[in-house]
Amino acid sequence: MEKKIIDLRSDTVTKPTEEMREAMRNAEVGDDGFSEDPTVNQLEKMAAEKMGKEAAIYVVSGTMGNQVSLRAHTQPGDEIIVESQSHIYNYELGAMAALAGVQPRTIPGKYGILDPQAIEEVLQSPHPVCPPIRVISIESSHNRAGGTVYPLPIIKQIYKIAKKHSLMVHLDGARIFNAAIALGVKAKQIAQYADSIMFCLSKGLGAPVGSIIASTQEFIEKTRRFRRMYGGGWRQAGIIAAAGIVALEKMIDRLVEDHQNARILAEGINRLPGLKIDFFTVQTNIVVFEVADSDISAKWLMEKLKEKGILISGFTPRVLRMVTHKDVDRKDIYQTLNILEEILRKK
Repeated sequence: MEKKIIDLRSDTVTKPTEEMREAMRNAEVGDDGFSEDPTVNQLEKMAAEKMGKEAAIYVVSGTMGNQVSLRAHTQPGDEIIVESQSHIYNYELGAMAALAGVQPRTIPGKYGILDPQAIEEVLQSPHPVCPPIRVISIESSHNRAGGTVYPLPIIKQIYKIAKKHSLMVHLDGARIFNAAIALGVKAKQIAQYADSIMFCLSKGLGAPVGSIIASTQEFIEKTRRFRRMYGGGWRQAGIIAAAGIVALEKMIDRLVEDHQNARILAEGINRLPGLKIDFFTVQTNIVVFEVADSDISAKWLMEKLKEKGILISGFTPRVLRMVTHKDVDRKDIYQTLNILEEILRKK
């Protein structure tokens, strides 16, 4: 029997469930370029309802969803406010500049969370030669900060500041259902404080591909043009949209298990010598920790784990990340901790 690989690099590595595969096989399809794919239409309607928005559009990826949204909100030469460690700034290949012609105004957050007062200070000091700020972009849960979640009062305050200054709020909610579970609310209660929201079907929800933008009907019609411009037009996309429908129907509530496994993983890491973790960041399914032992590096530890069949990812030469998901069970978590302990003991 082939040895199981425990893949903790990301929740993007999840495989579709058997129910998803069956739904894909039986999906009714049409040409989405003409808005005639009934399964895509059903997915978009369901997604809009989940977010409490008028309409939604199915796109290839989270990056496309973010970038199409920014393009629809702005004009070339505009500026957007982003948290300095955000995905939209660090991990989308400079797309906001290359595709939308806008530049970021970065503000350092605390645990990835923007301070409303810091935003207000930026907005109160305009200068004639500065580009106009059009959008405030926030990320919840926050990937690089370790899966941290914006408290609802903070998002509400940021939204009020945005409206005061006639700005739009875009929410990179790639893992919004993780954030909602962590807060004990419905996703739409978070999304109400964003003019547009992107969320992924292909992370913790387990669908093989695709993300959603949700907003007003007018905004979504605008994004359809830019989706096509960016090469993201679909044809018989119902085959993959069918898996997205199953994801929204069946895979949200089980995210609780991923959060529990992440907590067990974090507590185990905290007990191991040479590793350091900030428990405040362990709010969802992401575990970020530091290699504090100067005799070893994050790269060395990654390679040793890989030799034992455990895959993880790194942020910096000292910082590593593990992400729990549906294809990693409780037994895998304990096995990971046992192997990690063995490696550190023998270093």
